[in-house]
Amino acid sequence: MKISIIGTGYVGLVSGTCFAEMGNQVICVDNNPDKLNKLRNSQVTIYEPGLELLFHRNIEKKRLTFTDDLKYAVENTSIIFLCLPTPQDEDGSADLKYVLNAATDIGKILKDNNIQEFKIVVNKSTVPVGTSHAVESRIKESGVTNFSVVSNPEFLREGFAVEDFMKPDRIVIGTRDVKSSEIMKNLYEPFVRQGNPILMMDNESAEVTKYAANSYLAMRITFMNELANFCEKVGANVDLVRKGMGSDNRIGKRFLFPGIGYGGSCFPKDVNALIKTAKDNNSELKILTVVDAVNKDQKKVLVEKLLNHYKGDVKGKKFAIWGLAFKPNTDDMREAPSITIINMLLEKGATISAYDPAAHETSEYFFKDKISYAENEYDALKNADALLILTEWNEFRNPDLGFIKRNVKDKVIFDGRNIFAPEKMKEEGLIYYSIGRVAIL
Repeated sequence: MKISIIGTGYVGLVSGTCFAEMGNQVICVDNNPDKLNKLRNSQVTIYEPGLELLFHRNIEKKRLTFTDDLKYAVENTSIIFLCLPTPQDEDGSADLKYVLNAATDIGKILKDNNIQEFKIVVNKSTVPVGTSHAVESRIKESGVTNFSVVSNPEFLREGFAVEDFMKPDRIVIGTRDVKSSEIMKNLYEPFVRQGNPILMMDNESAEVTKYAANSYLAMRITFMNELANFCEKVGANVDLVRKGMGSDNRIGKRFLFPGIGYGGSCFPKDVNALIKTAKDNNSELKILTVVDAVNKDQKKVLVEKLLNHYKGDVKGKKFAIWGLAFKPNTDDMREAPSITIINMLLEKGATISAYDPAAHETSEYFFKDKISYAENEYDALKNADALLILTEWNEFRNPDLGFIKRNVKDKVIFDGRNIFAPEKMKEEGLIYYSIGRVAIL
């Protein structure tokens, strides 16, 4: 099939590359000259394991091309995916200007060039309920009718996006148009050969499904974070509680790991957008309102432990930070707990030496020259008073604890991701704070 991808951000580049891998002809459109120049020169512009191999292979096979010419893409493809940003607006709602502006442009192109071929315009971006209708209205303003708007939300985990796209748990397709539903099912059939479902539904249900899934997972994480804080107060071990809960097949094991709050491009934005949409429709989602508030507070928990340890005075202290990205296997720092934590420490007069395997360049956008960066995790420890672990990268899981003990002045670790066993820290003679477990002093 001939497909165009409008927007080559995280979702767009992964989607376009994976569609091309299945033999489709894919044209990716972006209006950012710097990004477009890199893509045309076969440079992957995001950090995502497994993407680079597919990216280069499909460029070589000439199934994946890049342009800034929207007209060319619309004229030469039958399925047009909108993979555009929907950032959080000041009131918590999703800002749809990029999606709606693209819809307006597509309508004008179809009208001005008298394009008669039936087109499917697909909302791949995460958008609130009612957006498919708004996109349809924008296109119809140009006087064209031979098209259909489909809602097809993505369910990609950063760090596992290629795997999730190529072997999805399910495909959700929202449309009331029979012709579009058949074309979309044919497009996705190669991805579900193992029998996972293609779920057909109306546009509105598809739009809500995306927000509902992310908000529910955010709620699970937040529940465990609150439970972890409670466990500390009563002397319980949240790891044991988690295992006891997760062995119940009604609950399951996933998304029960406590930490320092969720971040990233999806959960914070989607929770707030669903809250705002619910309020606009006189259907307040009280649980999610609390989830958002608790998550903001959870990002401060590790700093509170640190300030208690140092009796409130960290001025002149140097802290080593392991991990800046909101999760491992990505360079994404949007809404990352590290931003809140580092800024709180800087405000208290501390200095920071940080290391992250992928997010160094991204971090400079948020911190400029306010912190220093190390070449590796051990260089970050030089002259540090304490170590803070903020992202659970695999390379941090089995470090040289003797080196840490010799180089961290106060021999103390604040672990926001519970990657170490408290008993082992005690054996090594390290002071160890984690989440939901009794501190080792």
